[in-house]
Amino acid sequence: MQRSPLSTFLLSGLCALPMAASPAQANDFPTADRVLYVQECMRAHPGPQFEMINKCSCALDALATSVKYKDYVTMSTITKAMSIGGERGGAIRDVPSLEPQAKRYRELQAKAEKGCFITPEGK
Repeated sequence: MQRSPLSTFLLSGLCALPMAASPAQANDFPTADRVLYVQECMRAHPGPQFEMINKCSCALDALATSVKYKDYVTMSTITKAMSIGGERGGAIRDVPSLEPQAKRYRELQAKAEKGCFITPEGK
């Protein structure tokens, strides 16, 4: 099958266009981690499902533009581990060098939630 010169020209032009990075590709956050973040956010901030899916997705996209995925994993893991009660959580809470990372994560998360109109619990 022979292509017309116009279709060949259009096809070659499309192939040459640069692909813009979409929010889903920002800092290569895996889809599963994006879903888990949105689900956790929705549990922490109950509201209309469609609205909260969009707001929580917005918050993760904001986080993804502020921090690399590797750093996000480290900071979120530290923050979650610090919330574990008893000795297991104390092993993390008692390490002063980890507190700045947890604080930065909480600040980034609060900024992202504010920017995406997610209200704190009870307000």
